[in-house]
Amino acid sequence: MTTHTERRSHSWRQLLPPVVVAAAVVGVIVLVIVAGHHDIAQSFQAFWRGSFGSAYAFWSATLVRATPLTLLGLAVALAFRSGVMNIGAEGQFLAGASAASALALSGIGGTLVLWVAVPAAILAGALWAAIAGWLRRRFGVLEVISTLMLNFVAQYLVSYLVRGPLQEPTHVYPQTETFSTSAHLPLLISGQRLHFGYAIALVLALALWWMFRSTALGFRLRAVGAGPAAAASAGHVVVPRVMFTAFLLSGAIAGLAGGVEVTGVTYALYEGISPGFGYTAIAVALLARLHPLAVIGTGIFFGALEAGAAAMQRDAGVPFQFVAVVEALVVLGVIALEWSRSRGEVRP
Repeated sequence: MTTHTERRSHSWRQLLPPVVVAAAVVGVIVLVIVAGHHDIAQSFQAFWRGSFGSAYAFWSATLVRATPLTLLGLAVALAFRSGVMNIGAEGQFLAGASAASALALSGIGGTLVLWVAVPAAILAGALWAAIAGWLRRRFGVLEVISTLMLNFVAQYLVSYLVRGPLQEPTHVYPQTETFSTSAHLPLLISGQRLHFGYAIALVLALALWWMFRSTALGFRLRAVGAGPAAAASAGHVVVPRVMFTAFLLSGAIAGLAGGVEVTGVTYALYEGISPGFGYTAIAVALLARLHPLAVIGTGIFFGALEAGAAAMQRDAGVPFQFVAVVEALVVLGVIALEWSRSRGEVRP
């Protein structure tokens, strides 16, 4: 029989790992700032001002930055929970952004252009992911390799488009011309930069949570992610078909993120439009433990991190690469927590 003392001891063992990881992350952040000979107080004040210090900082910087990260985090979470190691959200994002830009500049008049550009981004992302899905199903190519390689193909495709058929009329800058206002997503709050794409991200997170929890498709995806062999033998699940479906859904969401970014923020396609959103999204999904609703919170966290880092660079001189250090620490922290939990589960 478990005593009260034993229960308290177990609770402390469960609480200790995240506390230790959080303390280690904060400690390393401080060390990085000190090692760069930056003032700690000034750095953290700049971070706060840039991320949460005002209504404009929160709505127009943090949440705007969080929008693509949330959508891409959902794409990665869906794939990983389904047993598909989709590392290609970056490429699918770029494919979606390219397709949306091509449609936005196609000359379609009126508000119809927006209703065509965003679905085109979804389709492009799904098709880009389908390439890796087909390679896995037909030739057994690991999706970790194929999706990663397709990221570079998409990057060079964007370079070709903005220096070739979609380049702005003067042919001076490697970008497209600015979209007409009819191809802009509406703003959510007057006077702020936050656009309708964030509302789409919130609705999509709720939809994925409901799908995994309450639908046959969600059950099959979770079953394949938990154990493909068991799902095939005990659940009579056609594993290759379910995995290909996961590829398509994940790519479609990543493509949507690209379409939302060009129609809601940049209003043009250009080289370097993604500062690595697709790679950061892996950390967003892992920190949320692949739970769609938790991705909302981790998306805001990383959005605040990037918005605050920009302010730290501007006001305190801290290099923006500081964000990459923190993101790596978060991923390592998540891995450490999972390892600690797994050790706790196997103990007698």
